[in-house]
Amino acid sequence: MDNDNNIDFKDLWKKQSISQPDMTDLLARINKFKKTSLRCLWLTNILLLATSAFIAFIWFYYQPQFVSTKIGIVLVILAMLIYLMVYNKLLGNYKNIDANQTNQEYLQNLILIKKKQNFMQTKLMTLYFVLLTLGICLYMYEYASRMKPLMAILIYGMTLFWMLFNWFYIHPKQTRKQQEKINSLIEKFEDVNHQLEL
Repeated sequence: MDNDNNIDFKDLWKKQSISQPDMTDLLARINKFKKTSLRCLWLTNILLLATSAFIAFIWFYYQPQFVSTKIGIVLVILAMLIYLMVYNKLLGNYKNIDANQTNQEYLQNLILIKKKQNFMQTKLMTLYFVLLTLGICLYMYEYASRMKPLMAILIYGMTLFWMLFNWFYIHPKQTRKQQEKINSLIEKFEDVNHQLEL
């Protein structure tokens, strides 16, 4: 009876089998994250550069008369180029995700990507939307001035509604998705590192 009360819990704890983290699944998830992020980066580059080229073509082909229209075009193109310059700095971080890295290196790289994404989703996107909205409003002024006032108000109203809808609904939704993806990966790598330390 006395022997039953003297159980060595530390010894039992050391003898238990510890389930090793499933690294193949985690590496597959990080590889998918890398491919998706690179594909998104290239697609964004193609779309924004093509849009900028199309806007420049409109400027040279239609030769707007008002200075406001030209300033608007410059602001829209500037917004896209600034966004691309900052966004393309993530390319190196995505390419640095390598199968030969240690868990700690994966974790550090993911945290760095998260910080850069956070900057882009807050400060950079605010600048982007402000420049884009201002540029579009200035661009539209020349053409709106030729319309009947009710039609001009309707066109401006629909455009501003679309910009606000993007800023307050679509942008937060996309931001939340990106954060959930990277937070999930960071959490998994932190768990793996914690298990390996035990």
